[in-house]
Amino acid sequence: MTDPLIVLPATISVVLADANVLYSRSLRDYLLYAAEQEIVNVRWSQAILDDVTKHLTANLPNFDQAAACHLVSLMEDTFPLAKVEPSQRDFSRLESITLPDEDDRSVIAAAIAADATIICTNNLKHFPAVVLHRFNMLAVPPDDLFTQLIYTHMAEMVAAHRAVVAAFPRATDESTLSALRRARAFKTADLMASCLGLSDTPSQ
Repeated sequence: MTDPLIVLPATISVVLADANVLYSRSLRDYLLYAAEQEIVNVRWSQAILDDVTKHLTANLPNFDQAAACHLVSLMEDTFPLAKVEPSQRDFSRLESITLPDEDDRSVIAAAIAADATIICTNNLKHFPAVVLHRFNMLAVPPDDLFTQLIYTHMAEMVAAHRAVVAAFPRATDESTLSALRRARAFKTADLMASCLGLSDTPSQ
């Protein structure tokens, strides 16, 4: 095993999930099942959920509004405390800040409202470290987050992985790891394969 890439806070991290993470089923499942193992606390806002379902319905031919409502209901029923709504005061703390993408202002405001320590996102360039440092936050890609969680909570992450596999008919360890790689979580897939004792070909 190589050294982990990030250092998580000593206490259980509050993780604000960006829409690009929740959009991917494999990344979403890994994050949510990790939260079910109580090794992270996951948070999102209504605006983030709306962004997720908007892109899913636009891009997946079999994902309609009924499927969107079902997905959101499952998430909210499983994590009834996950949804936060930023207040005007939360937004006011960002008034003097210029962001690369103004659409992400609401994401940072939601993270402030959630007292999040991590914004889990694949768009790191949209969340400058100099901005997040003011609020004691880090922007962390899901591959780095999951890798670090495997290092610090291996048994729980193996249990989360097995729950992901069990949730879908005909899914296997190998197919689940392949899905992670398609979502560009290469380090996570390689490390989990090692934890499971699989002779899986490491990513390059």
